[in-house]
Amino acid sequence: MKNIGKIADILSHSDNPSIRWKIRVHFFNEDPDSKAIKKISREVTNSPNVKLLLQNQSESGKIKSGHGVYDKWQGAHWILASLSDIGYPPGDPSLVSAKNAILSTWLAPSYYREFEAKSKQDAYREQGVPVMEGRYRRCASQQGYALHYLIVLGLFDDRLHDLAERLMHWQWPDGGWNCDKRPQASTSSFIETAIPMRGLYRYAETFKDEKAKSSALRASELFLKRRLFKRLATGEIIDREFVRLHYPLYWHYDILGMLKILSEMNLVGDKRCADALELLTSKFIPGTGWPAEKKYYRTSHEIKPGNDYVDWGGTGKRKANDWVTADALCVLKKAEYI
Repeated sequence: MKNIGKIADILSHSDNPSIRWKIRVHFFNEDPDSKAIKKISREVTNSPNVKLLLQNQSESGKIKSGHGVYDKWQGAHWILASLSDIGYPPGDPSLVSAKNAILSTWLAPSYYREFEAKSKQDAYREQGVPVMEGRYRRCASQQGYALHYLIVLGLFDDRLHDLAERLMHWQWPDGGWNCDKRPQASTSSFIETAIPMRGLYRYAETFKDEKAKSSALRASELFLKRRLFKRLATGEIIDREFVRLHYPLYWHYDILGMLKILSEMNLVGDKRCADALELLTSKFIPGTGWPAEKKYYRTSHEIKPGNDYVDWGGTGKRKANDWVTADALCVLKKAEYI
């Protein structure tokens, strides 16, 4: 790959402060607490993207959406997830109201109520967490993402420990999580495991919790054994969407998203990441960067499922996307591929 250094240098001077923040912190390894990087973070708060994301935040801090915090992709859950990825400075008191709404949602009494279910139909008959064949059927990406972004955004709260406890309580024997209500489902889901793993690792590093760290590392084996995108038995690609590049991922999964998480966990150097790293490298567009090959959103100010307030750079196999390029550069640098 030619001109990688030049591309990184161009992005480090981008008009978008979030792109500058990503490259300077995760590619050039500048200290996030340095004056220069803190200055960029302050620019992020006044950037067009942040103004769009927070356009429906009231004076009290509540983020208006259609029904609740999980409204795709405009609820408070997704707004804070985006802010946590683009260099938004931690500790903003205006986000406390959103934090409280999110924690109240993901730690509601129903998440502490368990019941045995013999069939998919049974699993939907009651409120709570169904247990089938000894496994908790729970969309743990919800609690997992909240745990991750609340820590990144410096929105600390004693209830973060409760999120971590729930995640570890629901973990499956193979190290992951799954919300599949079919009794025969016995293997964890990539989609439902990636985000809880990330959240627990962030929690473990922040609070020096060895149990949470062990839980996250156990989950990582689910991906590493499968080379991040291949079936264990045949070596075939599990899902074509896993090998396409996207930004944002929201709750979805692709190789770049997993490589990014494994970078945070200092596991991207594991030899079992090599196939995914080679595949990522093969998608490089000479002289420009990496594309967003598909997307999971529509850009619109209308509050409607599937809408995002921000245009994250569009898609196209021959068109570089700055967000994808920044993440790809940082992953490859951490893996010592460039």
